Amino acid sequence: MDRRQLHKAIVLVLIAGFVMYPIVGDLAAQCPMCRMAAETNLQNGGTEGRGLNTGILYMLSLPYLLIGTIGFIWWRNKRKVEE
Repeated sequence: MDRRQLHKAIVLVLIAGFVMYPIVGDLAAQCPMCRMAAETNLQNGGTEGRGLNTGILYMLSLPYLLIGTIGFIWWRNKRKVEE
């Protein structure tokens, strides 16, 4: 691994760390509350628990779609330049 690749890897790890830091602090405080609210709602005959799970999956998929789209555009443009 040359110096430039090492520099890119370090920057990528730092960016990932800064992005993940706020998520880790709030994660432990909110998960039990959301779970209790969803379980209580389902026990009382409500359907909001299923909607909560769908919303979580939706929010989880958006960052991957954005990064994937940016990566695909970058790859396509790089390939055009090389040809």
